[in-house]
Amino acid sequence: MTRPTKFPAITTAIACCLGSQLAYSQDTEQVEEVVVWGRSLQLLGNSNSASQGVVGYSDFSTRPLSRVAELVEVVPGMIATQHSGPGKANQYFLRGINLDHGSDFSTYFDGMPVNFRTHAHAQGYMDLNFIIPEIIERVDFQKGPYFADTGDFSLAGSNSMKTYDTLDKNFTEITFGSKDEIRLVTANSLQLENGSLLAAFEHHRSDGHFDLDQDVRKYNGLLKYTGTIADIPSRITFSAYDSQWISTNQVPQRAVDSGLISRFGFIDPDLGGKSHRYSLTGNFEINDWDLNLYASSYYMSLSNNPTYFLNNPTDGDEFEQEDERRLFGGSLRKRSESEIFGLPATQTVGIDIRYDDVNELNLFNTISRRRVSSIREDEAEEFSAGLFAESQIYLTDKLRATFGVRMDYYDFEVDALRPGNSGSDQDSLWQPNIGLAYRINENIELYLNYGHGFHSNDVRAAVNTIDPVTGDPTEAQDVLVEGKGSEIGFRYDTLNGFNIAIAAFELRTDSELVFVGDAGTTEPSDPTSRGGIEINSFWEISENWVFDFSAAKTSGHFRGLPSNANSITDAHEEVLAAGLTHVGNNGLTASLRVRHFSDAALTEDEAVQKDGSTLVHAGVSYEFNNWEIGVDVINLLDAEDDDIAFFFESQLPDETTGVEDIHFHPSNPRHIRLLLKYRF
Repeated sequence: MTRPTKFPAITTAIACCLGSQLAYSQDTEQVEEVVVWGRSLQLLGNSNSASQGVVGYSDFSTRPLSRVAELVEVVPGMIATQHSGPGKANQYFLRGINLDHGSDFSTYFDGMPVNFRTHAHAQGYMDLNFIIPEIIERVDFQKGPYFADTGDFSLAGSNSMKTYDTLDKNFTEITFGSKDEIRLVTANSLQLENGSLLAAFEHHRSDGHFDLDQDVRKYNGLLKYTGTIADIPSRITFSAYDSQWISTNQVPQRAVDSGLISRFGFIDPDLGGKSHRYSLTGNFEINDWDLNLYASSYYMSLSNNPTYFLNNPTDGDEFEQEDERRLFGGSLRKRSESEIFGLPATQTVGIDIRYDDVNELNLFNTISRRRVSSIREDEAEEFSAGLFAESQIYLTDKLRATFGVRMDYYDFEVDALRPGNSGSDQDSLWQPNIGLAYRINENIELYLNYGHGFHSNDVRAAVNTIDPVTGDPTEAQDVLVEGKGSEIGFRYDTLNGFNIAIAAFELRTDSELVFVGDAGTTEPSDPTSRGGIEINSFWEISENWVFDFSAAKTSGHFRGLPSNANSITDAHEEVLAAGLTHVGNNGLTASLRVRHFSDAALTEDEAVQKDGSTLVHAGVSYEFNNWEIGVDVINLLDAEDDDIAFFFESQLPDETTGVEDIHFHPSNPRHIRLLLKYRF
């Protein structure tokens, strides 16, 4: 099986739904498709908090996506933006936290962790470009550190993506978009003697919407076997990803204001990268145990230049980050029913083991992508083991209590270019959690949660003694940084097509230390505190119309600093998303979606602000016989918004000194995509 879901009853409901997804009509002697909405699945009596959920099935197929990373935006309150080229990991935000490229939000793909530790570009690097969205069946998500089965990078939340075992219908689709965009996806299910085989392939190429052609060339492939091996129920998934691209990074506002470049212009034409990831996962049901094993081979080379000529007025500040690694690991889970003090209980125990063998962890000075000197050429080995146990006790027929504990142990070794930055160490951390759920009646359930969690930091931070850029002495930092969170909420479900969940939460972290790959060193932050409220609702208005809505309001600050200098930068405190979808009986499907995030402080004193963003996407398609034609309009209103903005110092070619300025990456302008799909 995949990484265990917290919703065993929901999983059964899903299986029932999918079993009835195709209904046979004797009158028409045809197979009729029945729409299944993951967001309408029953959560009362099954979830442990108000901020857990399931999204999948028709929730995906009716949603226009601008980029693959927007799959995580199905998690209420989640934002995926981009500050560079289309081939690197996106920039993520949740619960007022700038997650950078994935520091406190984890993703699992058929049981394999996606986030990378001790990465050349960013800690927790969560690159979703290897995923084919049409093959994702469902996403189980949970927010907050209240769950013993999730460990690293899960302080803000986590999600588990499961691919389809088989397809109801095979398909081939091709998409044409502006700027020479072409995307081909084909998928086929084959029945075998002891199971089935799912094969899928994706090719995407595009020049993008910037003045500098992005020249995206992406290939994805997937093979999945579902069946039995030696009478053991098994799922084996192999995925392969290869991509290269040219980047237009964030640009300084002054360059646009002066007319030096357009809003979609560039300063350095030599930025971009290439990456590949080959992964194998296996999920096995052995008696009462669920065993997951995975192995992955990964490479990335990324050229960047955020400051232009600030540090080197002659040759420029361009650099390359290189990461090559092997990832091995697995997990073992057992869920059982028992009694505790005479009360019925459900107990879950498990172990997670992971080993990252990073043989290229490099940072080079470059000129036009040509390496001229080394800043870091490191290797790292990082091993972790996590043990957890969790018991859910039914105190009464309405009240459930959950008690859990997790212990994570890390052992690591760094072999650095500078011998003074080599070394080894180990660390461990205990994390308790507790939760209460009270079922008031068949429609309403209340939740109360508290728990500890953590994220790991780049292990080089624990053994560094010399700044690789300046040569100055540095102070070693902790590898495991703890956070504590609490939440109170409720869920209401009419059991007839409408549900709403509201949660008020708080999260306190000891530090938000990150490894700054751009500089090759570490920068610890002060402790932080955040609190907020979230609303998530889904309404099946009628047989043909559904509406979903989510909103979040967060307030956060650094602890221990003056009130006029404690704002957390680049953290959007207000998020809203809504969608209206029509699925007609005549083959017509239409969707209209809006996503908004508020402005954000770019400096601790809030003197410099980033504007908010509101984007609207629309899509319409029509099915006839085995064919489907469709049109998606991304950024329907052609809003001139920014995906991301930072405030820092840079120096342009004609400047003699550095200038502090806003550096932004614009959202893509309005563009149209045409879809042609054939099912067989």
